Amino acid sequence: QVQVVESGGGLVQAGGSLRLSCTVSGLTFDDYAMGWFRQAPGKEREGVSAIGWSSGRGYYADSVKGRFTISRDNAKNTLYLQMNSLKPEDTAMYYCAAGPLSVVVVTTTPDNGIRVDGMDYWGKGTLVTISS
Repeated sequence: QVQVVESGGGLVQAGGSLRLSCTVSGLTFDDYAMGWFRQAPGKEREGVSAIGWSSGRGYYADSVKGRFTISRDNAKNTLYLQMNSLKPEDTAMYYCAAGPLSVVVVTTTPDNGIRVDGMDYWGKGTLVTISS
């Protein structure tokens, strides 16, 4: 049984930092692309960042580029999202997801976000709240 568990959310002031973690079990982590998504109240879920191979490039929505960094530790089956210079508009539930490397496709949306297709397994989310 695959389990995807996020942690690290919380309440911070604008300008602060948080590091989200996502631990995955029940699958061969190395064979999966990973991604972070978020959903703010009243809005649709959006792609935040995605990563393929451990040493591969990260993909980012323009709204977080330069502030967020995605990384993965395959030895620990864990995905991270370092979030710096946080803004109130980053407030959302953040979700982690996994999809087969051979299936996942990342594309740029018209508003310079990212769309990540092919994710099979999702966590329940961790809440990030940024106060102004």
